[in-house]
Amino acid sequence: MKYFLYLLVGNFLLVLISCESRQATEPVRPNILFIFSDDHATHAIKAYGPKANNPELVDFLQTPNLDRIANEGVLFTNAFCTNSICGPSRAVILTGKHSHFNGMLNNDTTFNAAQQTFPKLLQRSGYQTAWIGKWHLLSDPTGFDHWSVLTRGNGQGSYYNPIFTEAAGQQEETGYTATLITDKAIDFLEKQTGKDKPFFLAYSHKTPHREWVPAPEEYDLYKDVDLPLPSNFYDEYENRTSATREQEMEIAADMNERDLKLIYPDYMNEEQLAKFEAAYGPENEAFREANLSGKELTEWKYQRYLKDYLRSVASMDKEIGRVLDYLEESGLAENTIVIYSSDQGFYLGDHGWYDKRWMYEESLRMPLLVKWPGVTPAGERVAHLVQNLDFAQTILEMAESPIPGDMQGRSLVPLLQNPEGVKSWREYIYYHYYAYPDWHMVRQHYGIRTDRYKLIHYYTIDEWEFFDLKNDPNEMKSQYGDPEYQELVNSMKEQLQEARIHYGDTVNLQPTSKYHR
Repeated sequence: MKYFLYLLVGNFLLVLISCESRQATEPVRPNILFIFSDDHATHAIKAYGPKANNPELVDFLQTPNLDRIANEGVLFTNAFCTNSICGPSRAVILTGKHSHFNGMLNNDTTFNAAQQTFPKLLQRSGYQTAWIGKWHLLSDPTGFDHWSVLTRGNGQGSYYNPIFTEAAGQQEETGYTATLITDKAIDFLEKQTGKDKPFFLAYSHKTPHREWVPAPEEYDLYKDVDLPLPSNFYDEYENRTSATREQEMEIAADMNERDLKLIYPDYMNEEQLAKFEAAYGPENEAFREANLSGKELTEWKYQRYLKDYLRSVASMDKEIGRVLDYLEESGLAENTIVIYSSDQGFYLGDHGWYDKRWMYEESLRMPLLVKWPGVTPAGERVAHLVQNLDFAQTILEMAESPIPGDMQGRSLVPLLQNPEGVKSWREYIYYHYYAYPDWHMVRQHYGIRTDRYKLIHYYTIDEWEFFDLKNDPNEMKSQYGDPEYQELVNSMKEQLQEARIHYGDTVNLQPTSKYHR
Protein backbone atom coordinates (compact mmCIF):
# COMPACT_ATOMS: atom_id res chain seq x y z
CA MET A 1 0.00 0.00 0.00
CA LYS A 2 2.80 2.41 0.98
CA TYR A 3 4.62 1.55 -2.26
CA PHE A 4 1.44 2.26 -4.24
CA LEU A 5 1.09 5.71 -2.60
CA TYR A 6 4.73 6.54 -3.35
CA LEU A 7 4.16 5.49 -6.96
CA LEU A 8 0.99 7.59 -7.24
CA VAL A 9 2.63 10.72 -5.79
CA GLY A 10 5.70 10.20 -7.98
CA ASN A 11 3.60 9.91 -11.13
CA PHE A 12 1.62 13.01 -10.13
CA LEU A 13 4.85 15.02 -9.69
CA LEU A 14 6.12 13.80 -13.05
CA VAL A 15 2.89 14.99 -14.68
CA LEU A 16 3.22 18.41 -13.01
CA ILE A 17 6.86 18.75 -14.10
CA SER A 18 5.93 17.67 -17.61
CA CYS A 19 3.12 20.26 -17.79
CA GLU A 20 5.33 23.03 -16.46
CA SER A 21 8.07 22.08 -18.90
CA ARG A 22 5.62 22.07 -21.80
CA GLN A 23 4.17 25.45 -20.76
CA ALA A 24 7.67 26.88 -20.49
CA THR A 25 8.52 25.85 -24.05
CA GLU A 26 5.18 26.86 -25.62
CA PRO A 27 5.19 30.46 -26.91
CA VAL A 28 2.96 32.79 -24.92
CA ARG A 29 0.60 34.69 -27.18
CA PRO A 30 0.85 38.45 -26.76
CA ASN A 31 -1.69 40.75 -25.20
CA ILE A 32 -2.85 43.50 -27.57
CA LEU A 33 -3.71 47.04 -26.53
CA PHE A 34 -5.36 48.94 -29.38
CA ILE A 35 -5.41 52.66 -28.55
CA PHE A 36 -7.80 54.50 -30.85
CA SER A 37 -8.75 58.15 -31.20
CA ASP A 38 -11.06 60.22 -33.37
CA ASP A 39 -9.99 62.71 -36.07
CA HIS A 40 -6.32 62.82 -35.04
CA ALA A 41 -4.20 64.30 -37.82
CA THR A 42 -0.69 62.93 -38.23
CA HIS A 43 0.62 66.52 -38.28
CA ALA A 44 -0.69 66.87 -34.71
CA ILE A 45 1.76 64.21 -33.45
CA LYS A 46 5.30 65.43 -32.83
CA ALA A 47 6.88 62.10 -33.81
CA TYR A 48 5.64 62.56 -37.38
CA GLY A 49 7.77 65.65 -37.76
CA PRO A 50 7.13 68.86 -39.70
CA LYS A 51 4.58 69.12 -42.49
CA ALA A 52 5.41 70.91 -45.75
CA ASN A 53 2.69 73.58 -45.55
CA ASN A 54 3.22 74.39 -41.84
CA PRO A 55 6.68 73.21 -40.72
CA GLU A 56 6.80 75.36 -37.57
CA LEU A 57 3.66 73.81 -36.04
CA VAL A 58 5.58 70.72 -34.89
CA ASP A 59 7.46 72.84 -32.32
CA PHE A 60 4.19 73.49 -30.46
CA LEU A 61 2.94 69.90 -30.26
CA GLN A 62 2.79 68.17 -26.88
CA THR A 63 2.47 64.43 -27.47
CA PRO A 64 5.27 62.87 -25.37
CA ASN A 65 3.46 59.60 -24.76
CA LEU A 66 2.50 58.98 -28.38
CA ASP A 67 6.08 59.90 -29.28
CA ARG A 68 7.17 57.33 -26.70
CA ILE A 69 5.30 54.58 -28.58
CA ALA A 70 6.88 55.73 -31.86
CA ASN A 71 10.38 55.93 -30.38
CA GLU A 72 10.11 52.44 -28.90
CA GLY A 73 8.43 50.88 -31.94
CA VAL A 74 7.46 51.46 -35.56
CA LEU A 75 5.88 54.56 -37.14
CA PHE A 76 4.05 54.09 -40.44
CA THR A 77 4.51 57.18 -42.61
CA ASN A 78 1.96 56.13 -45.25
CA ALA A 79 -1.08 54.75 -43.42
CA PHE A 80 -4.43 55.64 -45.00
CA CYS A 81 -8.15 55.11 -44.42
CA THR A 82 -10.58 53.71 -46.98
CA ASN A 83 -13.47 56.10 -46.18
CA SER A 84 -12.68 59.18 -44.09
CA ILE A 85 -15.57 59.30 -41.65
CA CYS A 86 -15.96 58.00 -38.07
CA GLY A 87 -18.36 55.03 -38.09
CA PRO A 88 -17.36 53.59 -41.47
CA SER A 89 -13.67 53.62 -40.54
CA ARG A 90 -14.43 51.65 -37.39
CA ALA A 91 -16.49 49.17 -39.40
CA VAL A 92 -13.61 48.64 -41.85
CA ILE A 93 -11.22 48.02 -38.96
CA LEU A 94 -13.53 45.50 -37.27
CA THR A 95 -14.35 43.52 -40.43
CA GLY A 96 -11.26 43.90 -42.60
CA LYS A 97 -13.65 44.76 -45.45
CA HIS A 98 -14.40 47.90 -47.44
CA SER A 99 -17.55 49.89 -46.65
CA HIS A 100 -19.55 48.45 -49.56
CA PHE A 101 -19.06 44.94 -48.13
CA ASN A 102 -19.47 45.62 -44.39
CA GLY A 103 -22.58 47.72 -45.10
CA MET A 104 -21.59 50.90 -43.24
CA LEU A 105 -21.25 53.61 -45.88
CA ASN A 106 -21.86 56.62 -43.63
CA ASN A 107 -22.58 57.56 -40.02
CA ASP A 108 -26.34 57.11 -40.43
CA THR A 109 -26.01 53.38 -41.05
CA THR A 110 -26.42 50.94 -38.17
CA PHE A 111 -23.51 48.52 -38.15
CA ASN A 112 -24.58 44.92 -38.69
CA ALA A 113 -23.24 43.47 -35.46
CA ALA A 114 -24.06 39.91 -36.54
CA GLN A 115 -21.33 39.85 -39.18
CA GLN A 116 -17.84 38.46 -38.78
CA THR A 117 -15.36 40.70 -36.93
CA PHE A 118 -11.83 40.13 -35.75
CA PRO A 119 -12.77 40.41 -32.01
CA LYS A 120 -15.18 37.48 -32.45
CA LEU A 121 -12.38 35.48 -34.04
CA LEU A 122 -10.04 36.43 -31.19
CA GLN A 123 -12.63 35.22 -28.69
CA ARG A 124 -12.86 31.87 -30.45
CA SER A 125 -9.09 31.48 -30.31
CA GLY A 126 -9.00 32.05 -26.55
CA TYR A 127 -8.59 35.82 -26.10
CA GLN A 128 -10.35 37.91 -23.47
CA THR A 129 -11.75 40.88 -25.42
CA ALA A 130 -12.98 44.35 -24.42
CA TRP A 131 -13.94 47.67 -26.00
CA ILE A 132 -13.95 50.77 -23.77
CA GLY A 133 -14.78 54.31 -24.92
CA LYS A 134 -16.13 55.64 -28.20
CA TRP A 135 -17.90 53.04 -30.36
CA HIS A 136 -20.19 55.09 -32.64
CA LEU A 137 -21.65 52.22 -34.65
CA LEU A 138 -25.27 52.57 -33.42
CA SER A 139 -25.58 48.84 -32.59
CA ASP A 140 -24.38 47.19 -29.37
CA PRO A 141 -20.84 45.81 -29.51
CA THR A 142 -20.54 42.07 -30.16
CA GLY A 143 -17.49 39.85 -29.87
CA PHE A 144 -16.46 41.36 -26.53
CA ASP A 145 -16.41 39.78 -23.09
CA HIS A 146 -16.67 43.29 -21.67
CA TRP A 147 -17.74 46.58 -23.22
CA SER A 148 -18.44 50.07 -21.92
CA VAL A 149 -19.15 52.60 -24.67
CA LEU A 150 -20.18 56.24 -25.02
CA THR A 151 -23.81 56.70 -26.02
CA ARG A 152 -24.76 60.36 -25.50
CA GLY A 153 -25.20 62.25 -28.78
CA ASN A 154 -26.10 59.21 -30.91
CA GLY A 155 -22.92 57.46 -29.87
CA GLN A 156 -20.70 60.49 -30.25
CA GLY A 157 -20.28 61.02 -26.52
CA SER A 158 -19.54 64.27 -24.67
CA TYR A 159 -16.24 65.68 -23.41
CA TYR A 160 -17.51 65.85 -19.81
CA ASN A 161 -19.97 63.77 -17.75
CA PRO A 162 -20.51 61.04 -20.37
CA ILE A 163 -23.15 58.34 -20.46
CA PHE A 164 -21.58 54.87 -20.66
CA THR A 165 -23.65 51.93 -21.86
CA GLU A 166 -22.72 48.38 -20.89
CA ALA A 167 -24.52 45.06 -21.20
CA ALA A 168 -26.10 45.74 -17.79
CA GLY A 169 -27.46 49.17 -18.77
CA GLN A 170 -26.61 52.88 -18.88
CA GLN A 171 -24.98 55.16 -16.36
CA GLU A 172 -23.94 58.82 -16.44
CA GLU A 173 -20.57 59.43 -14.80
CA THR A 174 -19.04 62.69 -13.57
CA GLY A 175 -15.70 63.89 -14.85
CA TYR A 176 -13.58 64.46 -17.95
CA THR A 177 -14.43 61.74 -20.45
CA ALA A 178 -10.87 60.88 -21.48
CA THR A 179 -9.98 60.39 -17.81
CA LEU A 180 -13.01 58.19 -17.16
CA ILE A 181 -12.26 56.04 -20.22
CA THR A 182 -8.70 55.64 -18.95
CA ASP A 183 -9.90 54.67 -15.47
CA LYS A 184 -12.06 51.94 -17.01
CA ALA A 185 -9.21 50.72 -19.21
CA ILE A 186 -6.82 50.45 -16.26
CA ASP A 187 -9.50 48.67 -14.24
CA PHE A 188 -9.79 46.10 -17.05
CA LEU A 189 -6.00 45.69 -17.19
CA GLU A 190 -5.79 45.18 -13.42
CA LYS A 191 -8.21 42.28 -13.73
CA GLN A 192 -6.05 40.63 -16.43
CA THR A 193 -2.86 40.49 -14.36
CA GLY A 194 -1.98 36.88 -13.61
CA LYS A 195 -4.66 35.40 -15.88
CA ASP A 196 -3.89 32.56 -18.26
CA LYS A 197 -5.85 34.09 -21.14
CA PRO A 198 -4.22 36.77 -23.30
CA PHE A 199 -6.34 39.88 -23.82
CA PHE A 200 -7.31 42.30 -26.54
CA LEU A 201 -8.39 45.74 -25.30
CA ALA A 202 -9.64 48.53 -27.54
CA TYR A 203 -9.07 51.71 -25.51
CA SER A 204 -10.99 54.21 -27.62
CA HIS A 205 -11.06 57.99 -27.14
CA LYS A 206 -13.57 60.54 -28.38
CA THR A 207 -10.76 63.10 -28.51
CA PRO A 208 -9.96 65.13 -30.60
CA HIS A 209 -13.36 65.10 -32.33
CA ARG A 210 -15.37 68.28 -32.75
CA GLU A 211 -15.93 70.42 -30.55
CA TRP A 212 -12.44 69.99 -29.06
CA VAL A 213 -12.82 70.55 -25.31
CA PRO A 214 -9.64 70.00 -23.26
CA ALA A 215 -9.26 69.02 -19.64
CA PRO A 216 -9.00 72.01 -17.22
CA GLU A 217 -5.24 71.45 -16.85
CA GLU A 218 -4.82 72.40 -20.54
CA TYR A 219 -7.13 75.44 -20.65
CA ASP A 220 -4.16 77.83 -20.53
CA LEU A 221 -1.93 75.89 -22.92
CA TYR A 222 -0.92 78.15 -25.87
CA LYS A 223 -2.65 81.07 -24.15
CA ASP A 224 0.08 83.63 -24.85
CA VAL A 225 1.31 82.37 -28.24
CA ASP A 226 0.14 82.60 -31.84
CA LEU A 227 0.23 79.31 -33.70
CA PRO A 228 1.59 79.47 -37.26
CA LEU A 229 -0.77 79.55 -40.25
CA PRO A 230 -0.50 76.90 -42.98
CA SER A 231 0.87 78.31 -46.22
CA ASN A 232 -2.36 77.29 -48.01
CA PHE A 233 -4.72 78.64 -45.33
CA TYR A 234 -6.13 81.19 -47.79
CA ASP A 235 -6.72 78.63 -50.52
CA GLU A 236 -9.01 80.00 -53.26
CA TYR A 237 -9.70 76.49 -54.65
CA GLU A 238 -8.47 77.23 -58.15
CA ASN A 239 -7.14 74.54 -60.50
CA ARG A 240 -9.31 71.81 -58.98
CA THR A 241 -12.86 70.52 -59.43
CA SER A 242 -16.04 72.40 -58.53
CA ALA A 243 -16.38 70.07 -55.50
CA THR A 244 -13.70 72.00 -53.59
CA ARG A 245 -15.73 75.22 -53.91
CA GLU A 246 -19.04 73.65 -52.89
CA GLN A 247 -17.92 72.30 -49.49
CA GLU A 248 -19.07 73.73 -46.14
CA MET A 249 -16.05 73.19 -43.90
CA GLU A 250 -14.18 76.47 -43.96
CA ILE A 251 -12.91 77.90 -40.69
CA ALA A 252 -13.83 81.38 -41.94
CA ALA A 253 -17.45 80.64 -42.87
CA ASP A 254 -18.68 77.40 -41.32
CA MET A 255 -17.56 77.15 -37.69
CA ASN A 256 -20.34 77.82 -35.19
CA GLU A 257 -20.28 79.53 -31.80
CA ARG A 258 -20.17 76.23 -29.96
CA ASP A 259 -17.06 75.20 -31.92
CA LEU A 260 -15.44 78.51 -30.99
CA LYS A 261 -16.45 78.30 -27.28
CA LEU A 262 -18.52 81.47 -27.59
CA ILE A 263 -21.38 79.27 -26.37
CA TYR A 264 -20.42 77.04 -23.43
CA PRO A 265 -20.99 73.25 -23.38
CA ASP A 266 -24.38 72.24 -21.98
CA TYR A 267 -23.15 69.00 -20.42
CA MET A 268 -20.93 70.51 -17.70
CA ASN A 269 -21.92 70.79 -14.03
CA GLU A 270 -21.58 74.06 -12.10
CA GLU A 271 -18.05 73.42 -10.86
CA GLN A 272 -16.80 72.40 -14.32
CA LEU A 273 -18.54 75.33 -15.97
CA ALA A 274 -17.00 77.81 -13.52
CA LYS A 275 -13.48 76.66 -14.49
CA PHE A 276 -14.38 76.76 -18.16
CA GLU A 277 -15.84 80.25 -17.92
CA ALA A 278 -12.83 81.51 -15.98
CA ALA A 279 -10.56 80.34 -18.80
CA TYR A 280 -12.61 81.37 -21.85
CA GLY A 281 -14.78 84.21 -20.54
CA PRO A 282 -12.19 87.05 -20.51
CA GLU A 283 -10.93 86.11 -23.99
CA ASN A 284 -14.50 85.99 -25.31
CA GLU A 285 -15.27 89.40 -23.84
CA ALA A 286 -12.15 90.88 -25.45
CA PHE A 287 -13.11 89.27 -28.77
CA ARG A 288 -16.59 90.80 -28.74
CA GLU A 289 -15.23 94.22 -27.85
CA ALA A 290 -12.71 94.05 -30.70
CA ASN A 291 -15.51 93.55 -33.28
CA LEU A 292 -13.14 91.88 -35.73
CA SER A 293 -13.83 91.41 -39.42
CA GLY A 294 -12.13 90.09 -42.53
CA LYS A 295 -8.78 88.33 -42.12
CA GLU A 296 -8.49 89.35 -38.46
CA LEU A 297 -11.75 87.55 -37.66
CA THR A 298 -10.79 84.48 -39.71
CA GLU A 299 -7.41 84.21 -38.03
CA TRP A 300 -8.94 84.65 -34.57
CA LYS A 301 -11.21 81.68 -35.35
CA TYR A 302 -8.19 79.68 -36.54
CA GLN A 303 -6.26 80.38 -33.34
CA ARG A 304 -9.23 79.48 -31.10
CA TYR A 305 -9.93 76.29 -33.07
CA LEU A 306 -6.37 75.00 -33.39
CA LYS A 307 -5.43 75.79 -29.80
CA ASP A 308 -8.46 73.85 -28.53
CA TYR A 309 -7.74 70.97 -30.91
CA LEU A 310 -4.12 70.71 -29.74
CA ARG A 311 -5.10 71.21 -26.10
CA SER A 312 -7.50 68.27 -26.44
CA VAL A 313 -4.74 66.16 -27.97
CA ALA A 314 -2.44 67.06 -25.07
CA SER A 315 -5.15 66.05 -22.58
CA MET A 316 -5.60 62.69 -24.33
CA ASP A 317 -1.85 62.13 -24.53
CA LYS A 318 -1.57 62.46 -20.74
CA GLU A 319 -4.26 59.79 -20.30
CA ILE A 320 -2.50 57.48 -22.72
CA GLY A 321 0.62 58.00 -20.62
CA ARG A 322 -1.25 56.72 -17.57
CA VAL A 323 -2.06 53.47 -19.37
CA LEU A 324 1.49 53.04 -20.68
CA ASP A 325 2.82 53.62 -17.16
CA TYR A 326 0.43 51.01 -15.76
CA LEU A 327 1.65 48.44 -18.29
CA GLU A 328 5.23 49.07 -17.16
CA GLU A 329 4.47 49.05 -13.44
CA SER A 330 2.37 45.88 -13.62
CA GLY A 331 4.82 43.92 -15.75
CA LEU A 332 2.27 43.58 -18.57
CA ALA A 333 4.40 45.67 -20.93
CA GLU A 334 6.81 42.77 -21.51
CA ASN A 335 4.18 40.83 -23.47
CA THR A 336 1.75 43.50 -24.65
CA ILE A 337 1.65 44.87 -28.18
CA VAL A 338 0.66 48.54 -28.18
CA ILE A 339 -0.99 49.95 -31.31
CA TYR A 340 -2.04 53.58 -31.72
CA SER A 341 -4.23 54.86 -34.53
CA SER A 342 -7.18 57.10 -35.33
CA ASP A 343 -10.19 56.64 -37.60
CA GLN A 344 -8.86 59.22 -40.07
CA GLY A 345 -6.93 62.45 -40.26
CA PHE A 346 -8.19 66.04 -40.02
CA TYR A 347 -7.65 69.52 -41.44
CA LEU A 348 -5.80 71.90 -39.16
CA GLY A 349 -6.41 74.97 -41.29
CA ASP A 350 -4.96 73.26 -44.36
CA HIS A 351 -6.90 74.68 -47.36
CA GLY A 352 -8.64 76.89 -44.79
CA TRP A 353 -10.55 73.84 -43.55
CA TYR A 354 -11.44 71.73 -40.53
CA ASP A 355 -13.09 68.25 -40.62
CA LYS A 356 -12.18 65.30 -42.89
CA ARG A 357 -13.97 63.26 -45.69
CA TRP A 358 -11.78 64.15 -48.69
CA MET A 359 -9.21 61.95 -50.35
CA TYR A 360 -6.74 64.81 -49.92
CA GLU A 361 -3.75 63.95 -47.77
CA GLU A 362 -4.73 65.55 -44.45
CA SER A 363 -7.91 63.49 -44.04
CA LEU A 364 -6.77 60.41 -45.97
CA ARG A 365 -3.77 59.87 -43.70
CA MET A 366 -4.06 58.06 -40.38
CA PRO A 367 -1.50 57.81 -37.59
CA LEU A 368 -0.23 54.29 -37.03
CA LEU A 369 2.30 53.48 -34.31
CA VAL A 370 3.12 49.93 -33.21
CA LYS A 371 5.31 48.73 -30.37
CA TRP A 372 5.73 44.94 -30.23
CA PRO A 373 8.22 43.85 -27.55
CA GLY A 374 10.92 41.61 -28.98
CA VAL A 375 9.72 42.10 -32.56
CA THR A 376 9.64 45.73 -33.68
CA PRO A 377 12.91 47.66 -33.79
CA ALA A 378 12.95 50.94 -31.87
CA GLY A 379 12.43 54.11 -33.87
CA GLU A 380 11.78 52.39 -37.20
CA ARG A 381 9.84 54.34 -39.90
CA VAL A 382 7.98 52.28 -42.52
CA ALA A 383 6.97 53.91 -45.81
CA HIS A 384 4.95 51.07 -47.37
CA LEU A 385 1.33 51.91 -48.33
CA VAL A 386 -0.97 50.49 -45.64
CA GLN A 387 -4.63 51.01 -44.70
CA ASN A 388 -7.09 50.51 -41.87
CA LEU A 389 -8.32 47.66 -44.08
CA ASP A 390 -5.20 45.79 -42.91
CA PHE A 391 -5.74 46.07 -39.16
CA ALA A 392 -8.00 43.03 -38.68
CA GLN A 393 -5.63 40.62 -40.42
CA THR A 394 -2.63 42.14 -38.66
CA ILE A 395 -4.14 41.69 -35.20
CA LEU A 396 -5.28 38.14 -35.98
CA GLU A 397 -1.78 37.16 -37.12
CA MET A 398 -0.26 38.80 -34.05
CA ALA A 399 -2.59 36.64 -31.96
CA GLU A 400 -1.79 33.50 -33.99
CA SER A 401 -5.47 33.22 -34.89
CA PRO A 402 -6.80 31.94 -38.23
CA ILE A 403 -7.41 34.66 -40.84
CA PRO A 404 -10.56 34.25 -42.98
CA GLY A 405 -10.07 34.35 -46.73
CA ASP A 406 -12.83 36.94 -47.28
CA MET A 407 -10.98 39.77 -45.52
CA GLN A 408 -9.71 42.30 -48.04
CA GLY A 409 -6.59 43.71 -46.42
CA ARG A 410 -3.12 42.40 -45.80
CA SER A 411 -1.36 41.58 -42.56
CA LEU A 412 1.30 44.10 -41.60
CA VAL A 413 3.22 41.58 -39.50
CA PRO A 414 5.97 41.09 -42.14
CA LEU A 415 6.50 44.87 -42.20
CA LEU A 416 6.71 44.93 -38.41
CA GLN A 417 9.19 42.05 -38.32
CA ASN A 418 11.47 43.09 -41.16
CA PRO A 419 10.32 46.03 -43.32
CA GLU A 420 13.49 46.03 -45.40
CA GLY A 421 12.95 42.39 -46.26
CA VAL A 422 9.48 42.92 -47.76
CA LYS A 423 10.08 43.47 -51.47
CA SER A 424 6.59 42.86 -52.84
CA TRP A 425 3.80 45.07 -51.51
CA ARG A 426 0.71 46.87 -52.83
CA GLU A 427 1.32 49.52 -55.50
CA TYR A 428 -1.67 51.68 -54.57
CA ILE A 429 -4.45 52.14 -52.02
CA TYR A 430 -8.15 52.44 -52.86
CA TYR A 431 -10.57 54.97 -51.35
CA HIS A 432 -14.33 55.61 -51.59
CA TYR A 433 -16.35 58.32 -49.81
CA TYR A 434 -20.17 58.09 -49.98
CA ALA A 435 -21.88 60.58 -47.64
CA TYR A 436 -23.55 63.32 -49.72
CA PRO A 437 -25.57 65.38 -49.12
CA ASP A 438 -24.29 65.37 -45.57
CA TRP A 439 -22.44 67.50 -43.04
CA HIS A 440 -19.86 69.69 -44.81
CA MET A 441 -21.22 68.81 -48.27
CA VAL A 442 -18.27 66.88 -49.67
CA ARG A 443 -19.14 65.17 -52.95
CA GLN A 444 -18.92 61.40 -53.33
CA HIS A 445 -15.66 60.29 -54.82
CA TYR A 446 -13.37 57.32 -55.21
CA GLY A 447 -9.75 57.05 -56.26
CA ILE A 448 -6.34 55.48 -55.91
CA ARG A 449 -3.05 56.72 -54.51
CA THR A 450 0.41 55.36 -55.32
CA ASP A 451 3.58 56.38 -53.53
CA ARG A 452 3.70 59.54 -55.70
CA TYR A 453 0.48 60.08 -57.65
CA LYS A 454 -3.21 60.37 -56.85
CA LEU A 455 -6.26 60.06 -59.12
CA ILE A 456 -9.74 61.05 -57.84
CA HIS A 457 -13.11 60.72 -59.58
CA TYR A 458 -16.12 62.75 -58.35
CA TYR A 459 -18.43 60.40 -60.13
CA THR A 460 -21.83 62.05 -59.62
CA ILE A 461 -20.57 65.18 -61.39
CA ASP A 462 -18.05 63.30 -63.56
CA GLU A 463 -15.06 65.47 -62.65
CA TRP A 464 -11.51 64.25 -62.13
CA GLU A 465 -8.39 65.36 -60.29
CA PHE A 466 -4.81 64.14 -60.62
CA PHE A 467 -1.96 65.18 -58.34
CA ASP A 468 1.80 64.73 -58.47
CA LEU A 469 2.50 64.57 -54.73
CA LYS A 470 6.24 64.93 -55.14
CA ASN A 471 5.98 68.27 -56.94
CA ASP A 472 2.73 69.38 -55.27
CA PRO A 473 2.57 67.86 -51.75
CA ASN A 474 -0.15 70.34 -50.69
CA GLU A 475 -2.42 69.36 -53.62
CA MET A 476 -2.96 72.90 -54.83
CA LYS A 477 -3.17 72.21 -58.58
CA SER A 478 -4.74 69.26 -60.34
CA GLN A 479 -2.72 68.13 -63.36
CA TYR A 480 -5.68 66.33 -64.89
CA GLY A 481 -5.78 67.35 -68.52
CA ASP A 482 -2.10 68.34 -68.61
CA PRO A 483 -0.60 66.66 -71.73
CA GLU A 484 2.62 65.95 -69.82
CA TYR A 485 0.73 63.58 -67.49
CA GLN A 486 -1.86 62.22 -69.94
CA GLU A 487 -0.26 58.80 -70.44
CA LEU A 488 0.12 58.33 -66.67
CA VAL A 489 -3.47 59.45 -66.05
CA ASN A 490 -4.75 56.90 -68.56
CA SER A 491 -2.68 54.17 -66.93
CA MET A 492 -3.99 55.08 -63.48
CA LYS A 493 -7.58 55.06 -64.78
CA GLU A 494 -6.99 51.44 -65.75
CA GLN A 495 -5.54 50.75 -62.30
CA LEU A 496 -8.57 52.39 -60.71
CA GLN A 497 -10.90 50.14 -62.68
CA GLU A 498 -8.80 47.13 -61.66
CA ALA A 499 -9.02 48.23 -58.01
CA ARG A 500 -12.80 48.55 -58.16
CA ILE A 501 -13.09 45.07 -59.64
CA HIS A 502 -10.54 43.61 -57.21
CA TYR A 503 -12.39 44.99 -54.17
CA GLY A 504 -15.86 44.28 -55.60
CA ASP A 505 -16.85 47.96 -55.64
CA THR A 506 -18.51 47.93 -59.05
CA VAL A 507 -21.94 49.43 -58.34
CA ASN A 508 -22.45 53.13 -59.05
CA LEU A 509 -24.20 54.18 -55.86
CA GLN A 510 -26.68 57.05 -55.79
CA PRO A 511 -26.18 60.00 -53.41
CA THR A 512 -27.07 59.32 -49.79
CA SER A 513 -29.80 61.60 -48.50
CA LYS A 514 -29.61 61.48 -44.70
CA TYR A 515 -27.99 64.34 -42.88
CA HIS A 516 -25.69 63.47 -39.99
CA ARG A 517 -22.28 64.41 -38.70
